[in-house]
Order: sequence, then structure tokens, then C-alpha cells
Amino acid sequence: MTKKTIITALLALVTLTGLAQVQPTTKLIGSWSGKLNVMGTSLTLVFHLEQADGYVVIKLDSPNQGAKGIGCYKEFLSDDSLAVRVEMISATYRAALKDGKLNGTFSQSGMSWPLILEPGEPMLNRPQTPKPPFPYTEEEVTFQNGEFNFHGTLTLPNGCSTDTPLLVMVTGSGQQNRDEEMLDHRPFAVIADALARQGIATMRFDDRGWEDKSFPFLNFNIEDHKTDAEAGVRRMRERFRHVGVIGHSEGGTIGLMLASEGKIDFCVSLAGMAVSGKETLLEQNRTMLATYGIPADTVNAYCEALDNVMDDLAAHKSAKDIDDSTVPRMLQENFKAAVGQMQSRYMRDLLKTDVRQSLPRVTCPVLALGGKRDTQVNAAVNLEAIDRGLTNSKHEVVVYDELNHLFQHCQTGLLNEYQTIEETFAPEALARIAEWVNSLYPKK
Repeated sequence: MTKKTIITALLALVTLTGLAQVQPTTKLIGSWSGKLNVMGTSLTLVFHLEQADGYVVIKLDSPNQGAKGIGCYKEFLSDDSLAVRVEMISATYRAALKDGKLNGTFSQSGMSWPLILEPGEPMLNRPQTPKPPFPYTEEEVTFQNGEFNFHGTLTLPNGCSTDTPLLVMVTGSGQQNRDEEMLDHRPFAVIADALARQGIATMRFDDRGWEDKSFPFLNFNIEDHKTDAEAGVRRMRERFRHVGVIGHSEGGTIGLMLASEGKIDFCVSLAGMAVSGKETLLEQNRTMLATYGIPADTVNAYCEALDNVMDDLAAHKSAKDIDDSTVPRMLQENFKAAVGQMQSRYMRDLLKTDVRQSLPRVTCPVLALGGKRDTQVNAAVNLEAIDRGLTNSKHEVVVYDELNHLFQHCQTGLLNEYQTIEETFAPEALARIAEWVNSLYPKK
């Protein structure tokens, strides 16, 4: 069992609810948090024990990975000890109360690690999160795309008019709210605030099916999400003459797609994927495995096997027909988890997504930004593809040496670092976006 297996499994979870009927006097009601140290990486885990109608609901959060509300089932619970299991990742946690702390063991797939939990949750500081009073106004906005209704926030700078440039904000992969909220960071709220202060309007909206836990989000692909963004653009054209898109990660790709179809007037791509989804996912795996100290020959063998299986899955080959005989033994579980995650319509289509051929059709202005320490979407590779492909567009590409995928100043760029960073979005990148947009539409 490798550290990568734990991280992959936790990220793949869906929310379940675990109920334990106990006496209402149990002393363990509340939140308990601690750090699980696995192969040199520290992973914060938070268990929540909440009482309602004679039952205790037990849930697990993994804040470093943005996983919340993971259902746990009670094996034993008293005033001074507990034993729970997390079935979706074949994990258990057993602990006893000692000196005000839960001293226990977290186990998964035959391996165990000590885990000490203390009362309470980690307090996170997010100084850039906007706080009132604001020198601008906000309005709730709604629009439709087929059978789906969307709700969003329209942020209007002082003196806003039909000539004010407006950016529709498009989130990255996975179901997210209008603020693209993750790990207590709210990057889209921060961007909207910064742009409004510079005279630029924005509209950000919740992804389709937001807050509906039963919604089959992975049944929809990037083309579906593109039509959602396009519907938002049409709604904004009812009020504004100059409408563009600012998209992060997958949202940046969607912005480029809409630009190539002539649907928007300008585009800001933040860590947008320009090369294929297959190339991006392979690069992610290669980077992460190397970071965890996996030998180079093992990484190469694994990625070669993953390369082949991605072609099979993109061609809609059944998972049961996948040959895993060449996968290194130590990464067999990772491989099975990866294949399982790539079964959805979304993932199969993402593997084939490649906007490079459509870039020459873009004629509107484009600003593409990336971080050199981005370990999810390689800035050098993707910005080079964008720069080379935008042959008919006035465009600019900028790489920031010390920024990660979320545009935070960072040390490593790895995912488990995101939560520990207080900064939500680099001020220099915010300033560059505002300066560029205002250069397109100078104030009269």
C-alpha cells in the first residue's frame, strides 16, 4: 500500500452517512482532528461526531484533499473510546481517550499508522476572502441551459454600464460552487472582488446540479459544461456589450473552446489545459509518483501501462478487458483505482479532449497565465501550445515562477500544500488580469 493509494482512494469517495445509536451523554460528541503521517507526507483528518434524535452521525473530512462528509460506520462508541470503519476506502480507526486526546490507530489495506486526535478543527486563515462593506454591488442572477437552472452572482463595479467589460467565470473540473470553493479558499470570490475594484464586472455561477448529492455529475462531459458557460454568456449579452470568459483549469479550456467558436469577445485562461486530457493525466501521474520517491523504471512502466489503458478506455473498451499484466506490483492498487475512476463518461471524453487544432480559429484577444510550480497542468507545455496555436489572435502568455495550479505562492506545488497556504490568489496575477482587460476596453 503506497501513500498514493490512500490519497487516490480518499479523493474518489462519495458521501455516505454513518449512524450510531448511543446514549446522549457520550463525551466524544464534537469534532476531533489530527495528522496522519505516511511516508513523509502529513495528511490532516477530521472526525465529526454529531448527535441528533438519539443517534450520532459520524463523518470524516480530509481537508488537504477537499474531501468532506465521508460517512463512517460505528463499530463501538462509548464515553472514552471509539472504533469506526470507512467502508469506501477499506479503512478503520480505533482509539481510546487519554489525557483529553484520542490515541488510536488508522488502518487501511493491511497497513496501520498511529493517529492522535485532539478536540476541535484546524483554524484556517484566508485573509484575501472578501469582507463587507464592498465598494461595488452584487446581484443574484439566474439562467437556463436546457433542463438545468443556474444560479450565480453578478458583481458590478461602481459606474457600471453596458460598455463595462464583463467576464463569465468558469470553474475547473469536478462539481463546484460559484466561488470555486476548496479547502476554505474562495478564489472566484477573490478574483471578482479584485476585478470589480478595477472597474470590471463578473458573473460566477454554481455548476449544474450543485448541492444535489445524488446528481450524476460524472455522466456529463466537458462539452456539456461548455454549453452551460455559453448559456451564461448569452444571459450576460442581454445586459453587456463586451462579454468574455475567465476560466480556471478545465474552465480555461472551455474558454478557449468558446473563443474558437466565436462565442466570446475575449478570454482569460488560468492554468488552462491545451494539450490532450490523456497527456495531462499521464504527466500528473508521472510527477506525483516521482515526488513520492518511486524509482524511475517503475514510474515509466506504470505510465506506459496507463498510456495503453487510456487509449482503450477512450475507445470505450470495457474495464474487465483491460490487461494489467505489465503494471509494477507495488502500483497494482493504484492502477485499479485509476481504471475505476476513468470509467465515467466524463473521464473517457476528457482523455480525448484536445483544443490545439481549434486554436488557429480563435480571433479574439486571449490572456493565458500559468504557474511554473503547477503539478496538475504543466504550465510550460500548455502555454507553449497556446502561444503556438493562437496564430490569428492578439494574445499574451505569462508564466509565474513561484505559483502553483491555484495561483498561490508555494514551495512544491503539490496538492497537499494547497490547504496550508493562506494566500488564495497571487496579487500580481490579479493585477495583470485587470490591467489586460482594461487595456482592451479603456475607460472613456
